[in-house]
Amino acid sequence: MTAAPPPFTTRPEIRGTFGVAASTHWIASQTALGVLERGGNAFDAAFAAGMVLQVAEPHMNGAGGDAPILIQVAGEESPRVICGQGPAPKGATIEAFRALGLESVPGTGLTAPCIPGAFDAWALMLRDHGTLRLGDVLAPAIGYAERGCPIPLGAVETIKAVQQMLAEHWPSSAAIFLPGGAPPSPGALYRNPQLAETWKRLVREAEAAGADRVAQIDAARTAWAEGFVAEEIDRFCRTAPHFDGTGRNNAGFLRAEDMAGWRASYEAPVSIAYRGHRIFKCGPWSQGPALLQTLALLEGFDIAALDPLGEAFVHTVTEAIKLAYADRDAYYGDPEFVDVPLERLLSADYAAGRRALIGREASSAFRPGEIPGAGWSVNYAAACARRPAEGVMARFGGGEPTAEESKLHASDTCHLDVADAFGNLVSATPSGGWLQSSPVIPALGFALGTRLQMAWLDPAAPAALQPGRRPRTTLTPSLAYRDGRPYLAFGTPGGDTQDQMQIIMLLRHIDHGMTLQQAIDAPAWHSEHFPSSFFPRHAIPNRIVMEGRFADPVIEGLRARGHDVTVGGDWSEGRLSAAGYDPDGTIKGAANPRGMQGYAVGR
Repeated sequence: MTAAPPPFTTRPEIRGTFGVAASTHWIASQTALGVLERGGNAFDAAFAAGMVLQVAEPHMNGAGGDAPILIQVAGEESPRVICGQGPAPKGATIEAFRALGLESVPGTGLTAPCIPGAFDAWALMLRDHGTLRLGDVLAPAIGYAERGCPIPLGAVETIKAVQQMLAEHWPSSAAIFLPGGAPPSPGALYRNPQLAETWKRLVREAEAAGADRVAQIDAARTAWAEGFVAEEIDRFCRTAPHFDGTGRNNAGFLRAEDMAGWRASYEAPVSIAYRGHRIFKCGPWSQGPALLQTLALLEGFDIAALDPLGEAFVHTVTEAIKLAYADRDAYYGDPEFVDVPLERLLSADYAAGRRALIGREASSAFRPGEIPGAGWSVNYAAACARRPAEGVMARFGGGEPTAEESKLHASDTCHLDVADAFGNLVSATPSGGWLQSSPVIPALGFALGTRLQMAWLDPAAPAALQPGRRPRTTLTPSLAYRDGRPYLAFGTPGGDTQDQMQIIMLLRHIDHGMTLQQAIDAPAWHSEHFPSSFFPRHAIPNRIVMEGRFADPVIEGLRARGHDVTVGGDWSEGRLSAAGYDPDGTIKGAANPRGMQGYAVGR
């Protein structure tokens, strides 16, 4: 093992015995720890933090978005997935988008929302595994929405970028995010009283169901999916056409009957063993198995012998990622609608055949594996010919801009991890419903997500648009076991880069012996070789975006191998966090310093 950590870390790895919370925003992390202090468990804490993130990072997630969650319940033999990714509504068909003259689903507006899945996923977890009442764990988020929350710099930059659009086309959004007609100052308190009232009404309807905690949570879920929330979403989508990424005003497809017909659910995770660890991910309706495929490829290399900041390490990992992501695009989709050959994709012999494709030079080809009777022929040439559309609608609403577009992480996703003293772990990646994704529903105080932009308008695609079908999301929380015992919850925002950042952290932690904080702080990079999951689905062959802290010889060596290297900011890649356990009972955590927003807390 070549333990070659970076020369310093920005922060200590948090260690204690009571509990740890780590997330992309310090207020959410501290909210989670506060719930633990008041006697709640990891599930209570994660719910409270998840709701707070909707206020603290409104450009990163919202109540109308999605939330895949991985949980480890103390004493259970395996983690479980809670699917908070809603499917396409009944009216969102390929034919309906073709009738609008569209070749792909827009990245903004009212035509692209799925059934919002975040609230029901959080509520299902709270009902079955938490200990506190809904009103108790919603109180922090209500307080911030009602009395004010400091708005982060990234949110302000996002608001500035879409200011004209909000002012001219989305007045309900402008009412919240352009107080007095201008963007707020970074750190200023902003308020969303209507969102607070939505949550308070959910609590009132919950408490009207009686004193039983479970009955209260079920009543709130019903009020969301079949009551006033569903009714307002229906009314707004049906009767209020709004400007979107097409440059026109369009109404939405989402209806109350769609909301009533869906609930969050439990699923078994998929997993793979890697050097004494077992890594668990959501199924192929997410991109999560791509991380597992990448690990299967890399297990055939002596990763520990490679300098974790060196040219050979970056090249080898990148080429493995490119192969795994090619399979993602060719094979992954909602397994309830398409036969994903996951067992074959994760098999050792398949990985061995694919591993042989990794040479010393960067490959400019798009190379999914060949599995008879399965897969889809991705038009890679067309993806390479596309370029992101210009203008604020494309840059800050249509897609999921990450580090390359903005050192401030102007628009992205959230992540949170919680580990408690009882042995419970939560890893969640809430996203969607960004302030720039679609107009705020005035009666509710939140916007809908636009996750349908990830569905293809080609019926042959495994991730094709179809009513009831989940779009193949990039959201991908993670859990790991070590030596057969629950070990770590981790993840990051970042769209297509999420599993890339997680792979890099895992390798440096497992193979190179870095602490969690060292592995998070170390210089990172990502590939853009494969088609983006977001509108307009472009690809840049052999493109690597690297942090400027890599040594010049490493960058030049990668260019000599054929990589198209772009050097970004010194601290511009990823927003990782992690929380877990050491064998002696120590609880530990770490969080990304990039953007000066994420923190781990604990004692």
